[in-house]
Amino acid sequence: MTEPDEVVDAELVDDDRLPAITSGDAEVIPARPLVDRHTILRPNAPIPTTADLPTYSEADFRITEETAKLLDESPPENTSRTYNSARRQFETWCRQNGRVHLPCTTATFVEYVGHLIRQDKSPSTIQVAMSAIRSWHQDGQQPGTKEASEAVRKHARGWAQRRTAKKAPGIRTDMLAAMVATCHSETDADYPKATRDAALLTLGWGMLSRRSELAHLLIEQLTVGPTGIHVLVAFSKTDQAAKGATTFVPANPEDPSTCPVIRVRAWLEELRRQGVTSGPLFRHINRGGSIRRRATGERGDFLTPDAIGAIVKARAKLADLPDPSKITAHGLRRGPAQEIAEAGQDPTGQGRWKAGSITVRKHYVEPAQDEANNTITAMRRKRAEQAAKQLRGEQ
Repeated sequence: MTEPDEVVDAELVDDDRLPAITSGDAEVIPARPLVDRHTILRPNAPIPTTADLPTYSEADFRITEETAKLLDESPPENTSRTYNSARRQFETWCRQNGRVHLPCTTATFVEYVGHLIRQDKSPSTIQVAMSAIRSWHQDGQQPGTKEASEAVRKHARGWAQRRTAKKAPGIRTDMLAAMVATCHSETDADYPKATRDAALLTLGWGMLSRRSELAHLLIEQLTVGPTGIHVLVAFSKTDQAAKGATTFVPANPEDPSTCPVIRVRAWLEELRRQGVTSGPLFRHINRGGSIRRRATGERGDFLTPDAIGAIVKARAKLADLPDPSKITAHGLRRGPAQEIAEAGQDPTGQGRWKAGSITVRKHYVEPAQDEANNTITAMRRKRAEQAAKQLRGEQ
């Protein structure tokens, strides 16, 4: 004899539309403890339970339209382009290897980093890819980094032994003078572009500028005086919080052709002549010599950092500098930093590096000190002095 089947009173519902439980017939679910292996309880402290959790409403998850627009604003152009490229490459690799790219597993992330290491990519390139991929994920979905980071650290040690970092040559004083000398105009149409480029070169060199800093400068951020120019750099690579820093670019009365005060004043006067008194300092100029206004586009009237680089490279070529293809806008920063360090000074403040910057010490101060205080050079100098004394004694 079998027991009768249990009859359950139920209604059929869609999977995603379960009926609400009313207070009258709701089964009381006991509160569960909220502890894990990291929990620390003080003496007599109650054990936290699910009953202690707050109750959220829709208001806790909504943001305003204004906040949404802030979140949707584009990151800096160079960062956006670099990250998008890294993400496309990762997505393509995942598709080719039958893996999910978003959200990806930690194993997929580690395997991709291993793939980049096997391709002998530079450690900095791999780190950018890692940041691009992780920032692509929603909070709480990012893959782990412990194993990947350790692999990159090991790769970096080997990379440093096999490779020599390629540094753009610094634009020294004589090179700057040669480049500025090309900024002459044979026609009225040539004058605006020549004047702009001369101002860009001399100001950029004097403030040890990054190309992105030059590209973002506003007319209002310059205060030009007889002794120099005060430049407000609103934000930079090392100032992502946009606290701002002011740099003083001194005049150069000994060489008027490379004096930033003279060159910048000439450019500001040309801007005023064309009806521009505020906004971007360095702008596009058409073949006829008129400032080209661009109301649309992400950059608007600003030159892009790439355009700044193209101007520097073009002037280096016109100046017939040695191997001009290797000259970049970074030379406007590197060259004066080298000369400052060789004069026994610290370029940190003028270049807006962070205090105690390893970059300044490693690439500018220490090389200059090594050259100035080289023991072999000192030995040869001493021998030469001794030989001169002996020669004088014989005479």
